[in-house]
Amino acid sequence: MAKTIIATDKAPAAIGTYSQAVKAGDTVYLSGQIGLDPATMQLVDGIDAQIVRVFDNLKAVAEAAGGSLADTVKLNVYLTDLGNFAKVNEVMAQYFSQPYPARAAVGVASLPRGAQVEADAVLVLG
Repeated sequence: MAKTIIATDKAPAAIGTYSQAVKAGDTVYLSGQIGLDPATMQLVDGIDAQIVRVFDNLKAVAEAAGGSLADTVKLNVYLTDLGNFAKVNEVMAQYFSQPYPARAAVGVASLPRGAQVEADAVLVLG
């Protein structure tokens, strides 16, 4: 099965040895996104803004792959403070509708660039 690398300037450029997403067949694997503004590559300020930026970044990559966040079947969320989980749920409700994707929420000690939240996703197109 051929792999297609997905890239868009509407999400932060990859800052390591990875691609923004990889499409294999009808499945798209989105790399983790933190709250980086794609125009400046700087982390946005505050947890609320970071959560929104994370989902905006995921949305941009999903659209570049020919899909949308509605195609998400699995979402992983990583938080440096699980006390912010309710905020993630509030923002997530603006980007997803029922039936919601499967999801994991994991508390972590730290994230790249001092981010407070990161998320990755798996989409199935079609």
